[in-house]
Amino acid sequence: MYTIEVNNTKSRKQFLNFPVKLYADDKNWIQPLNQDIEKVFDPEKNKLFKRGGKAIRWILFDGNDQIIGRIAAFVNPKYEGKEAVGGIGFFECINDQTSADYLFNQAKEWLQDQGMETMDGPINFGERDQWWGLLVEGFHEPLYNMNYNFPYYIELFENYGFKTYFNQECFSLPITQKLQPKLHDRHEAIAKDKDFRAEYISMKNLDKYVADFVNIYNKAWASHGGGKTLSISQGKQIFKSMKPVIDPKIVWFVYYKNEPVAFWVNLPDLNQYFKHLNGKFGLFHKLKFLWNKTFNKSKRVIGIVFGVVPEWQGKGVDNFMMIEGQKVITQLSYTDYEMQWIGDFNPKMINVAKSLGAELSRKLRTYRYHFDTSKAVERHRKV
Repeated sequence: MYTIEVNNTKSRKQFLNFPVKLYADDKNWIQPLNQDIEKVFDPEKNKLFKRGGKAIRWILFDGNDQIIGRIAAFVNPKYEGKEAVGGIGFFECINDQTSADYLFNQAKEWLQDQGMETMDGPINFGERDQWWGLLVEGFHEPLYNMNYNFPYYIELFENYGFKTYFNQECFSLPITQKLQPKLHDRHEAIAKDKDFRAEYISMKNLDKYVADFVNIYNKAWASHGGGKTLSISQGKQIFKSMKPVIDPKIVWFVYYKNEPVAFWVNLPDLNQYFKHLNGKFGLFHKLKFLWNKTFNKSKRVIGIVFGVVPEWQGKGVDNFMMIEGQKVITQLSYTDYEMQWIGDFNPKMINVAKSLGAELSRKLRTYRYHFDTSKAVERHRKV
């Protein structure tokens, strides 16, 4: 058993193609786009490299020179944690603890050489909205850029010594589900005030909505995530990346006296298109994507991000926005709604999901492993 570092065209292809063989008989697995994975490790495309971040990948071979696993390790200087915390991700392995331990140890040794004392995984070398957490419940088709794995991965992680840092819960409900009466009562109370209005975006005026999004985001998250705020240029980049797949009628804003106070950003589930592309996105695949996007529309809406400015939180503005939105969205071709994961450290948002009548659709888990195994793993702080 031995590993090689991914550092050339051949090893990159091997890293990308190993899961294709591993999941060949799993009807629920959807092959990610190769370019989505490769950009994580591209210093020209991942800004974390310019900020002092480091990443490395390995492939694991057995004694017969057959690939039996892969893993990545990374150091993100912006990552949270009291101790020096590194990360592992993109883990795939046969059902063999010895093989998994070999990969985990490989990552551990490299992270120790980088001065790390702890490793979290599986996580992304980037934002939490992609490739974050191990699937532990809900083994059905994954959402776009969401991890999917076999159930036996849970044992591989926990037998090695990983402990739960936080759980990531996804909730879903039918688009047409009638919401609870109390939510309609709150909606009606807001609707009576003519200073409020809810609207979906216009692509002709996208810059206005970008500015409104940044305004709301910075107010709603000013005290969350270490004071992280967005600039207008960052907001433009976010919407630019979404523009090819935005359905304007599922992206909503609320205004009070023409001031933006809430947003609800949703996208079609892109995996319903990408599952037909076998991980590739060349010219032919782009044409195939556009054909499916036009004539074989995704039936699932994915909740990406939701925010209300502090002065209007808990006053029914969210109910007003969702019910106004539901009136329009139910007239479209969508049948199901699923929210991107919510950490169990955010009970307020979990209660919002449950108040809608949504049910748990899948659960992922972020694990933590202290190299000093005598140190207890504390759960993620509540927000």
